[in-house]
Amino acid sequence: MTDAVHDHGAHAHAPSADVAIRTAGLRVTATRRAVYDALEAQPHARAEQVLDRVRETLDASSMQSVYNALGDFVDAGLVRRIEPAGHPGLYEMRVDDNHHHLVCSGCGRVEDVDCVVGAAPCLQPSETHGYRIHTAEVTFWGLCSDCAASAS
Repeated sequence: MTDAVHDHGAHAHAPSADVAIRTAGLRVTATRRAVYDALEAQPHARAEQVLDRVRETLDASSMQSVYNALGDFVDAGLVRRIEPAGHPGLYEMRVDDNHHHLVCSGCGRVEDVDCVVGAAPCLQPSETHGYRIHTAEVTFWGLCSDCAASAS
């Protein structure tokens, strides 16, 4: 299995990095701007992939500075971290819409899936145990078309 992560789905154009970062209540720094731009260019990116892109413009950047920016973005609600079982954490900018994911069990490719049925949170548990549900996370596992063709 490879660590390649791809997203070929539509991605709505995000606001400029400076505006989005300020709107999230964060100070704009070169690293935060570069991390934001990297995530805009590559949805569902691992931190290492973000660092690779950041180093294209800020060659002295460190893994720690990227993790700090990603953590700040997650805490501010600007970025969402997803953790498909058996895979490293992935970061995406599509937040607050309760979408789900398709993950290829062959190559690790990830695709967004809009809410399957109805309005968010899309699914209702048979028992809430008193919780007020606001989000449902669903991960669909299978083989992408490339891996399925290779397996045939």
